[in-house]
Amino acid sequence: MENTLTFNEILEEIEALPEEDQVTLIDLLQRRQVERRRSEIAANIAEANQSYRSGQVFRGSVEDVIAELNN
Repeated sequence: MENTLTFNEILEEIEALPEEDQVTLIDLLQRRQVERRRSEIAANIAEANQSYRSGQVFRGSVEDVIAELNN
């Protein structure tokens, strides 16, 4: 049987930690969130580069884009 904590139970456990451990936990979570976002950005850039190399990217002026949308 899997023992799953609710969000509130997790918060209570965190609040029971010493303040220094809470600060360390917050720092660790923020760093992981930043790294996850960096990975997402890198994946988006790689996808955009692939689209550009394969010719799937529309290039032109604003007027070109408007004309293309009106067609």
